[in-house]
Amino acid sequence: MVTGQPQQRRDDEDAMRLALAEAAKALDHEDVPIGAVGLVGDQVVASRHNERELRADPTAHAELLVLRDLAQRSGRWRLSDATVVVTVEPCPMCAGAMVNARLGRLVYGAADPKAGAVGSLYNLLVDPRLNHEVPVTAGVLAEECAALLTSFFTDLRNG
Repeated sequence: MVTGQPQQRRDDEDAMRLALAEAAKALDHEDVPIGAVGLVGDQVVASRHNERELRADPTAHAELLVLRDLAQRSGRWRLSDATVVVTVEPCPMCAGAMVNARLGRLVYGAADPKAGAVGSLYNLLVDPRLNHEVPVTAGVLAEECAALLTSFFTDLRNG
């Protein structure tokens, strides 16, 4: 895990608040409320939420949609100057895409003990056997990120 300087931590929290607001939009179409923002420097370039239910697409995770937007807007697939901020620890598919995109940095909120591939079950972003390692900052506004998911799944079970 990478720990940032106080200013970076504050900026990470601001970006995570944007990701949380984006995650809430997934509730409009009954998707799991996960949100992500893509930054280049301190500028938000992309903001997406899960759209698996909306698109009937198993790959429409917030992180992949942000990576696609970042690549499209930059005109290149190498995203070494970009940071992705996501409310939940990425799964193996999303973590693999981050490695393949040569992502500059990842920030995430809540850990995912059932599917997390950035420390919980696997640690794909810092595996020296792969062709790229992505610096990671974990646990930013983790309680708020986890609460959104807990509320969603509680409502789903009781619904």
